[in-house]
Amino acid sequence: MSDECSEFLADAYQSNWIAPLGPHLDAFEQEFAKKLKVTHAIALSSGTAALHLALLAVGVKPADEVITSSLTFVATANAIRYCGAKPVFVDSERSSWNMDPNLLEDELRHAAEQGQLPAAVIVVDVFGQCAEYRLIAKLCKEYKVPLIEDAAESLGAEYQGQPAGTLADIGCFSFNGNKIITTSGGGMLVTQNRQWADKVRHLATQARLPAPHYEHEEIGFNYRLSNLLAAIGRGQLRALDDRVRKRRANFQYYQDHLEAFPGVEFMPESSGSHSTRWLTCLLIDPVLFGCDSESVRVALEAENIEARPVWKPMHLQPVNTDCRVRGGSVSEELFQRGLCLPSGSNLSKNDLQRVVEIVSDCSRTYRRRKAC
Repeated sequence: MSDECSEFLADAYQSNWIAPLGPHLDAFEQEFAKKLKVTHAIALSSGTAALHLALLAVGVKPADEVITSSLTFVATANAIRYCGAKPVFVDSERSSWNMDPNLLEDELRHAAEQGQLPAAVIVVDVFGQCAEYRLIAKLCKEYKVPLIEDAAESLGAEYQGQPAGTLADIGCFSFNGNKIITTSGGGMLVTQNRQWADKVRHLATQARLPAPHYEHEEIGFNYRLSNLLAAIGRGQLRALDDRVRKRRANFQYYQDHLEAFPGVEFMPESSGSHSTRWLTCLLIDPVLFGCDSESVRVALEAENIEARPVWKPMHLQPVNTDCRVRGGSVSEELFQRGLCLPSGSNLSKNDLQRVVEIVSDCSRTYRRRKAC
């Protein structure tokens, strides 16, 4: 939290605008849209809500199929299920860890041949890095399939000079407590399409029609962000560029001190991308390093330091056993060998040193034992 967050929050409290809607919500949307150079931004209760409404806006219906990345947090797939649709998972490419455009092309070609094109494609910018949208957007345009960008982890990133979240027909962001900026809970949907923006605003406020009484012709949702949380978001947005710099500095520190160890490989930054490095992720080869990523995680946990495995692919999740997957081996390897190190924007040099020392000791202990 910054001083500006406190000032905006105090103003919202003193003005008595507590419930959803209000001047800070309007200002947050306007400032966010200006930051990303988009026409429409709608502040919502979560990134998951943004994904759900994005799918409804482009017309996803029950029994439809929606293609999405397998390497992601479950919220991406859950939003598809909320619509009564079924996810189709596509594997990652090694160069960015994001959706493989070649596998997407294979899946779209197969679907077209079967006369069953998906209702939409959701691409996830995993761990703060944008996917290869130049190729992906071209494919979606060719097959006339709406493209949605799950930019929950990539606010502040760029792809070929264009901000993350603006690389598809609709972009969806999360302001959960672990993201680059946070409103404690919240999200944002952005688009250049006025019709979709109006649809999202309508559905997010219980689909209430403009009548003096409560009139509804379709099912809506209570998905709007509160004026209080929007006030925090305004202050957080002003710190975005600094937060990205700090996350990238964390990554560089880890890379400088750990990359020389045998069997350590950091998440690459693909050509044309500027990642936020939301999380610093690395791969560990247990044969070369001396122990596996889970052993390193447990060693950190023993010192009260939290680390996490890379996302478990959606096609391996028990809840998705009825879903089709295109490929799968790359994301499976990333999960098996991957580890996400502490990456918060407020980490001190001492914090980073502690992590590096523990990870290093895991390999040094193995080498000492081998020498004996």
